[in-house]
Amino acid sequence: MDIVSNMLITIKNGGNAGKNTVIAPYSNYKHKICETLVRLGYIKAVHKKTAKGGFPELVIELELEGKTPKIKGLRRVSKPSRRLYSASKAIRTIRSGFGEVVLSTPKGILGGQEAKEKLVGGELLFEIW
Repeated sequence: MDIVSNMLITIKNGGNAGKNTVIAPYSNYKHKICETLVRLGYIKAVHKKTAKGGFPELVIELELEGKTPKIKGLRRVSKPSRRLYSASKAIRTIRSGFGEVVLSTPKGILGGQEAKEKLVGGELLFEIW
């Protein structure tokens, strides 16, 4: 079971359903990914909250353009069964510049343009547009 894919699909489906917030189980890795999506402008904010049972969860506030969600689509690139890596020079544009690729690098979770500027490559996590 891929926890990153589950979180991303929860965010996408929540936006398509017209919700302002969605909730996902907490992990540091997912929190860093959401912080990157906030920095890239695809979601408004992310907060850590403790649920009734004492388990932490992520409360993700979605970015909406009017009534339509900012996230139109996404594609998981690197999966648990097949990891894909890219050098900084090989990072390509997504949807003619209307999308972004998110990477896990030695300098943290970064968007494609940030990784190119910092000259670091890493594991291609997903594409978002």
